Amino acid sequence: MTSIPILPRNAPFLPEDIDMLNTVVARSTQQQRSWLAGFFAGFEAAQSGGAQQAVPAAKPRVPMSIIYASESGNSEALALKAKKAAQKQGIDAKVFDMADIDIQSLAKHKNIVVYAATWGEGDPPSRAVDFYQALMSDAAPRLDGAKFAVLALGDTAYVNFCSVGRAIDERLEQLGGERVASRVDLDLDYPKQAAEWTEASLAKFVPADVAASGTVVHVNFAGGQAHLEDGEPEFTAENPLEAEISALVNLNGTGSSRETWHSEFAFDAPGFSYQPGDAIGLLPENDPELVDDLLKTVGLASDAALLLKIQKSFDVTTLSRATVENYAKLTGRDDVKALLAGEAYTKFAADRQLLDLFEAFPEKLTAEQLLGLLRPLPGRLYSVASSLKAHPGEAHLLVGAVRWKSHNRVRKGVSSTYLGERRKVGQSARIYVKPNRHYRLPADGHTPIIMVGAGTGVAPYRAFIEERVATGAKGKSWLFFGERNFTNDFLYQLEWQDYLASGDLTKIDTAFSRDQPEKIYVQHRLWEKREEVAGWLKDGAHFYVCGDEKGMAKDVDRTLVKILAESAKGDEDAGRAKLKELTKAGRYQRDVY
Repeated sequence: MTSIPILPRNAPFLPEDIDMLNTVVARSTQQQRSWLAGFFAGFEAAQSGGAQQAVPAAKPRVPMSIIYASESGNSEALALKAKKAAQKQGIDAKVFDMADIDIQSLAKHKNIVVYAATWGEGDPPSRAVDFYQALMSDAAPRLDGAKFAVLALGDTAYVNFCSVGRAIDERLEQLGGERVASRVDLDLDYPKQAAEWTEASLAKFVPADVAASGTVVHVNFAGGQAHLEDGEPEFTAENPLEAEISALVNLNGTGSSRETWHSEFAFDAPGFSYQPGDAIGLLPENDPELVDDLLKTVGLASDAALLLKIQKSFDVTTLSRATVENYAKLTGRDDVKALLAGEAYTKFAADRQLLDLFEAFPEKLTAEQLLGLLRPLPGRLYSVASSLKAHPGEAHLLVGAVRWKSHNRVRKGVSSTYLGERRKVGQSARIYVKPNRHYRLPADGHTPIIMVGAGTGVAPYRAFIEERVATGAKGKSWLFFGERNFTNDFLYQLEWQDYLASGDLTKIDTAFSRDQPEKIYVQHRLWEKREEVAGWLKDGAHFYVCGDEKGMAKDVDRTLVKILAESAKGDEDAGRAKLKELTKAGRYQRDVY
């Protein structure tokens, strides 16, 4: 067999073009290579004034910047899909994370499509904070002559639904940009609407005389780092995998106030692939007792088929302002409408669910009317707690059961009690992969890592260590772990001890908050070890945080700023600047919720 020549690295092309050409040529057939030889001969003839008809003049492709602000990866995935759709429409598109764009360079982008998520109670995603604040400030450049379109993602369970996308849309217009497509604000059931909006909006950027031409493949360099377009997972929320539950183990002791389930899912599907740092989505089912109560309240209790349909497919817990608005319109009740005035909704909705609305303002509904008030039941994301290299054909999750009491009713987390109460080993569940490209182990296995997490936030670090063991990585590793009590809540204790004994885990520091009169958390342990932490960072360590964004993650962030500020005589502005540098370099990564 004749070997195919490979272009050397010093060939007169960009490195990414050399890689692309070698990939194409290496898998080409003799017929394809002959065709290419004829094509280039015709091209040369055209360039020298010969057979002009051999190579028709290429029509110019519309340049476009697709910018995303993403926390859980939804906006990023939409941006990457939009790039593929844009190429088919004759658009030369590049994708950028907001974290990698300098605000002053925005004026150079003449065709802009933005996919922006709103995080929590109206905040921009953490990686997009700097850009967002700069865009809203007087430092933002004029965008006269630029065209733009914005798609906003959010969750109607929050009052400030899609507020970040709305603000960006308004600001781009204020700066002189021309809105070529109306903004859409999408809830958790966004995929179909997002695809339709993307196709229609992209077309508005293309002049009538520019025909779609061949696909152009890019590697974008933003912020000094290559942004590679990963392939989409085969199994998604729209196309989940039915996996067998092979283990369900409560890791907490009998005296614990917690209930944390180590859950293992087994599958025989080569296309189900994930990396440490990714999330696994679980499509749960509602508690049938809760659904039955809901149906009784609206007069539909005898409909077994409807109960099963709602149990599997609809959200029956979330009480949102949009739901109250729709219920008020449907029923015509003035007392329901009054909930929308002033602070009435906020006071009523506090720690209440949909059933409370129907009980407080009862009305008989038809099945069609009820379903019209409900939104699809969304999947829940959990940081994967295993390495596929260590556990082929398996995915492990760490799920904390959520239960509480409010307004004289016992409440349950939909997904966590689905696993903790209503699923058994040997049964199946629907799962999918949610890539997290911004929460990854260092490419160099010799790089030190510092991992900080509380409770179920320890899950990705189990995957990290398993991956490093499986790949033979020799870099140092340091775990900071926090929970309530040592005796009952030290999750994966025996595994960490084994890794310490083998040297695969270099250090572990724990913070058990309830084992002494004063509360001790992971940020306190970080501060106690601040000199050593600073030394690891000086040696190139990557720093990871996983857990509650409003509490632990913010406290760790503030503590890390103080540690970095120590070398600048306590100047916290200098500490924040250093933390931003670590973030830009991919050395400070957070997986927060």
